[in-house]
Amino acid sequence: MRNLVKQKLKAGKPAIGTWVSIGHPDMTMYLADMGFDWLVCDMEHSAYGPETYHSLVQSMLYARDKCMPLARIPWVDLIWCKKVLDAGAMGLVLPRVESAKMAKEAVRLMKYPPKGERGAGPRLAAFRDPDYFKTANDEILVIPMIESVKGVENLDEIFSVEGVDACFVGPSDLSLDMGIHKQYTNPKFIETLDRIVDAGREHGVAPGMHCFVTQDATDINDAIKRGFRFCALDTDLGYLTRSVKTTIGYVKGWKPGGTGEAPAV
Repeated sequence: MRNLVKQKLKAGKPAIGTWVSIGHPDMTMYLADMGFDWLVCDMEHSAYGPETYHSLVQSMLYARDKCMPLARIPWVDLIWCKKVLDAGAMGLVLPRVESAKMAKEAVRLMKYPPKGERGAGPRLAAFRDPDYFKTANDEILVIPMIESVKGVENLDEIFSVEGVDACFVGPSDLSLDMGIHKQYTNPKFIETLDRIVDAGREHGVAPGMHCFVTQDATDINDAIKRGFRFCALDTDLGYLTRSVKTTIGYVKGWKPGGTGEAPAV
């Protein structure tokens, strides 16, 4: 199976997705139909694991020609890599990668021999795909997260690891580690983002970041102009809560674009 996200990133084009924290297949079914290039199901901070992820990917099968299932796992770990890839993930976002050693370990666990040591037992991943073993090593995205000062300091060695395709900045974690939590207009933070983009460009690694519709460096349009290509736009929970608050506020007499603030609900 061709990874449409990887194709876009290799061509230097933005690939836009969102974060899924609600572990119900209806969520991925509807979001996969909204026009996103990919969905990352977050198993680092959400309350579900590989069994639920299997169902989330199943509900995306009808859209697998336009929206790729990806996942963030809790850590670079053999069991997590194996379970989630066999369930159909076309790429893994890997938390807090801070060295070439960690990046090499991720590649080793995610690739079939001779490039790695992944075991041969795909389930949903190979559904109606007789060429899966031939294409998986080339198509599956390896995406280390850069979310610490140490990771930024070691960008060149991380991005030099063969098999690393993209990176992903967690702006909240990175700014927290820098001692300027959520100060996204801080010159130090913006300088760090530009440093990540420059390193990605030098090593052929597509830079990515979690983005929003804001007035700072995490605004998705600003991020794309800055050079980020693997961009997450908000989260499922963010879309849900914002829409509900706006709707209830409207019923209570507050109208978007009018005077005053939306009531607390």
